[in-house]
Amino acid sequence: MTDSPTAPVVELSVGPVAHGGHFVSRLEGRVVFVRHALPGERVRVRLTEHDDAARFWRGDAVEVLEASDDRREHVWAPADALAAHAAGRLPAGGAEFGHIVLPRQRGLKSDVVAEHLARTAGLDAADVGFEGVEAVPGEDADGLGWRTRMAFAVSAAGRPAMHAHRSDRLVEISGMPLATAGIQDSALWEVDLSGFERVEVAAPAAGGQLLVLLVPAEGTAPAAAQRQARRVAQGLGTDASVALLAQADGPAADGRGALQRVSGRTWLRETVEVAAPGAPYEYRVTGEGFWQIHRGAPALLTEAVLDIVAAAPGHRVADLYAGAGLFTRPLAELVGPSGAVLSIEGAPGTSKDARRNLHDHPQARIVQGRVERRLGPALAELPDAGGLDAVVLDPPRAGAGKEAVRRIAAAAPRSVAYVSCDPASFARDAAYLAREGYRLRGLRALDLYPNTHHVEVVGHFAAE
Repeated sequence: MTDSPTAPVVELSVGPVAHGGHFVSRLEGRVVFVRHALPGERVRVRLTEHDDAARFWRGDAVEVLEASDDRREHVWAPADALAAHAAGRLPAGGAEFGHIVLPRQRGLKSDVVAEHLARTAGLDAADVGFEGVEAVPGEDADGLGWRTRMAFAVSAAGRPAMHAHRSDRLVEISGMPLATAGIQDSALWEVDLSGFERVEVAAPAAGGQLLVLLVPAEGTAPAAAQRQARRVAQGLGTDASVALLAQADGPAADGRGALQRVSGRTWLRETVEVAAPGAPYEYRVTGEGFWQIHRGAPALLTEAVLDIVAAAPGHRVADLYAGAGLFTRPLAELVGPSGAVLSIEGAPGTSKDARRNLHDHPQARIVQGRVERRLGPALAELPDAGGLDAVVLDPPRAGAGKEAVRRIAAAAPRSVAYVSCDPASFARDAAYLAREGYRLRGLRALDLYPNTHHVEVVGHFAAE
């Protein structure tokens, strides 16, 4: 792999979009996956991976010779590959579609969704009601100001930074236009973060005090980490709560880190307004807990899921990979005291959030563990043991997998609402569900990640 800004540069014609933010080109018969380009363009490409033995190469467009009409000035300068190359540096990773007008971004993402459905699941997108990627209501015209969660590396100078794509190199940044105003306007960009490996920032969608998690650099003594964290907290002032996220048992991101309060509190309050019983819903989400990133995603996804599940009093529903209970809470309201909702979440801290958020709903049973291991036993422990009326699942990017799908099918739900942030793993699991007798009856794709290649899909599966 080559991550030098002086790597070889070649001239290529750009072909169709591929999953992952790349576009397919060819150089003397070899496939080259190019970022920062558009179909139909003629560009000069800096090769970032060009091993002679590799089946394909990778590269960044660094000069446009023939531009697409859908190209625009990049929305975030540090990620602009053209400007970075001219300045002799690498672009920051992220915002890899920031050079493309929003309607074309959504068209490209629609192509990716349809391609994976056809190639992996053998489905025609039109046959399952797919009408293209939808914008979030009220979205900014440039696709900015939507991220309520951010994670940054820390440079040697103690500044927020991002890694270059598939590289250990860091690019210092002084702002993040994709983030909500609470993050963008904070003092984070001016605070000395020396002594920390990573900083994670979360902002309530409705506004209010930020929560900043600091991950100490490897080998930092606990007392030194506390002193450094207090210094950061003082720099941030009253605009943010600060906590330390130690990595005693593994990567902090897996939910096993030890969360230590430094100032303020270690959790946020999120509010979700939807047209459902008991709304608006309030959720407590701890710093390391999972919550949807786009400010409009919680309400939009909740409405989509409830439309599919059609939960009613007395129903039995499982909410798998349930997070802090975003879907569990309205489902518990809908099934009422005569029904049951089973929540299964793998991350211990996030499962504790769900327990707190559902503490006054006895019809909700909160289980922590892996879905493929806990679903069967947990169902057997519900009152009037039996199957399920419906299942909701929102797995991580890797998807649910064959064994989890098999366990879901064994519970014989009439419908399954599948929320996914990756069309490739969704299509794979759609094929697994088809083998278990579940047909994809409807599919929506939501643009919850503007200016990136990511897209959220919501599938409605029904028993045949």
